[in-house]
Amino acid sequence: MYVRKVISSHGGKRYVKFVLVESVRTPQGPRQRVVCSLGDLHPRPATQWLELAHKVKAALGEQLSLKGTSDPEVDKVVRKIHARDEQVRSQATDGTSARQESLPWILIDPLRVSTEQHREVGTVHVGYQMWKRLGLDEILTDIGMNQRTRELSCAMVLNRLIAPCSEHAMPQWIERTALGDLLSTDFSSLIDEALYRNLDRLYPQRVEIECRLSAREQSLFNLDQSVLLYDLTSTYFEGQVRQTPKAKRGYSRDHRPDCKQLVVGLVLNRDGFPRAHEIYEGNTQDRATVGTMLDVLDARVGLKVGQTVVVDRGMAFDENLQQIIDRKLHYVVAARQPERDRWLAEFDDEEQFEPVIRKPSPRNPLQKKSQVLVKLRRTDNGTYVLCISDGRVQKDRAIREKHETRLLVDLQKLRVRIEKGSLRKADKIHEAIGRLKERYPRVARYYTMQYESDTKCFSYTLDTQRKQRAEALDGSYLLRSDRMDLSADEAWRTYVLLTRVENAFRAMKSPLEGRPIFHHVERRVETHIFLCVLAYHLLITIEKTLLDRGVHTSWESVRETLQTHQVCTIVLPTNRGLELRIRRASTPEPAQRQIYDWLAVPHQPMRPTHQWSATKPGAECSDQKIRNPPKIQHYAP
Repeated sequence: MYVRKVISSHGGKRYVKFVLVESVRTPQGPRQRVVCSLGDLHPRPATQWLELAHKVKAALGEQLSLKGTSDPEVDKVVRKIHARDEQVRSQATDGTSARQESLPWILIDPLRVSTEQHREVGTVHVGYQMWKRLGLDEILTDIGMNQRTRELSCAMVLNRLIAPCSEHAMPQWIERTALGDLLSTDFSSLIDEALYRNLDRLYPQRVEIECRLSAREQSLFNLDQSVLLYDLTSTYFEGQVRQTPKAKRGYSRDHRPDCKQLVVGLVLNRDGFPRAHEIYEGNTQDRATVGTMLDVLDARVGLKVGQTVVVDRGMAFDENLQQIIDRKLHYVVAARQPERDRWLAEFDDEEQFEPVIRKPSPRNPLQKKSQVLVKLRRTDNGTYVLCISDGRVQKDRAIREKHETRLLVDLQKLRVRIEKGSLRKADKIHEAIGRLKERYPRVARYYTMQYESDTKCFSYTLDTQRKQRAEALDGSYLLRSDRMDLSADEAWRTYVLLTRVENAFRAMKSPLEGRPIFHHVERRVETHIFLCVLAYHLLITIEKTLLDRGVHTSWESVRETLQTHQVCTIVLPTNRGLELRIRRASTPEPAQRQIYDWLAVPHQPMRPTHQWSATKPGAECSDQKIRNPPKIQHYAP
C-alpha cells in the first residue's frame, strides 16, 4: 500500500485529496486499486506517507483494535475502512435489501461447495476428435443418415475403441462417460433396442462408408498405395448361431475348433490403414479367397497396374499367383514348405548370405533384434530369396528333431514288418517308402532308403553332410516374387510388412474385442465386425499421428493415461437460496496435455456451462421470475 496525492479542478477551483492505493495483479498486468479515500485528511510530510501506508496494512492484517493503535492517523484510516466493509456485508446478507439485486457479486459458502456427476472424458475426447478428423460425420450425412443415427454410430464405434461391451451394456457405459457432453445430446433414456436397430441401419451402408473413408484417409495422410497387404483370420461365436449361414466350423486361429466361426479377410496399405474387408464362411480355405478379394478391391477402391500384393504361404499356390498376374499386379509371397524344401539344394553352395540391417525399435531402443540373413536367386519365373532368422532357428530345430524321431520310429517299424514277412511284395514296400518320404519331407531328404529284393533286406543310411547342411538352414523360409527389380533386402522388407495385418487382427481381437461374437442374426454379425474395422480406423489414425510426431507408443498406453481426465459439475451454494452448477472439464495433467499436443486436439474437451437452481422455497430462479440473475465477479489471483 501507499498514499497517492490526487489533484482535480472543478468550477475554476483546485482541489487536493489523498487516497490509499494498493497494487494488484490482473490478466492485463499490474494495476492499482483504491483501498479508500482519505478525503481532506492531510497526513504527515510526504516522506512519511509510505510509513503510514505500511502501518495501516499491518493494522488491517493483524486485526488490531482501534484502542491498541498508537497513531491517531492510522486509527482514523482503519476505522474508515472497517466502517465501509461493515456496510457492504450488511447489504450483502440482508435478503430484503433493495440494493441486493444490483450487487455485481455473490457470496459462496466454501464449506458447502461440492462436485457431482464425474464422467470420464479424456479417451472419448480423443476418439471423438479422430472421428471428426476422418470426416465420418460428413460421410454418414452424405449417405442419408439422420442426426440420431450419426450420434449412436459414433457412440458405438467409440465404445469399441475405448471399452468394448455388448449393445445391452453399452447404455450404461455411455452414461459413465462425458460423451453426451461432447455431442451435446441426452443419452439418459437410451436403451439397447435402439442400438440394435442402429446396427440394422448401418448394415446396407457398410461398403459405401468404407469406400468414402478410405478415400478420406488417402487425402488426409497422403498414403502410399503401391503395396497391398492381404491376410485372413477367424473369429468364433458363442452359441449355435443357426440364423447365420456363414457360421461354420473350420480351421480356428483362435484355437476354438469347438465353436462355429467366420473368416475375415482384411487388406491394408503400407501404412497399416484398412482398404477393404470381406467376410467369408467359417470353413473357407485361404487359397479360395484371393480372387474374390481382388474383385472386391477393384470395385471399392480401384486396383492400379503395377501394385504389389503381399500374401502369406496359405495363398502361395500357382492359381492364386496367376490371379494376381492376370490383373497386371505383382506379388511377394512366402513359398509353401514343400517348395522351400525343393529349393534348399539350390542354396547349398558356398556363397555367403547377406545380413539385413535392422534398426532397434523406437519403442524399445534396448531391444536386441534377431539377425536375418538373405540370399538371392533369379530365374526366368522370378526372384527367389532364402531368409534365415535367428529367432526361428530354435523353432525349426525342434520341429526337425521331432520329425526325425518319428521317421526313425516308422523306419524301424517298416523293417520289422519286412523281416517278419507281413510285408513281402516289392512294389508295396516301395510304396511304403514313398509314403514315408511324403510324410516327412523335411528330414527324409537326407536319409537313403533301400530295399534289396534278392536278399529281402531293407536298410536306411544317414547322409551326414546333407544333414549338416540342413541344420545350417534351420530358421529359413523362402520368399518368391515375379518382380525382377527387387533386391534380397527389399524383398524381405516388403514381405515383413505383412505383420501389420497380423497386428491389426490382434488389435481387433484384443483391445477392440471383436471376439467372441454374441450376435446370431447375420446382418448384425457382419455389422459388428464392421464396427470393429471402423474402430481400428480410429486406432491407426491415432498411432499414425503420433508416429508422424516421432512418438512411438500404442493406443493402449494412450488410453490408460487419459482415463483420469474427467468432466464434473461444480455446485456453488449462494447466500440467496440459489445454487450455481458449473459443468466443465478438469485441468488435464502434464502427461495428458502432452498427448493432446501430439494429437493436435484441444486441452479442454468442452466449453463450460452453468445453470441456476433454487434451494429454498422463497428463492426464485426461473427465467420469468429472475429478470436480473446474479452475476459472478471474477478476480485475478
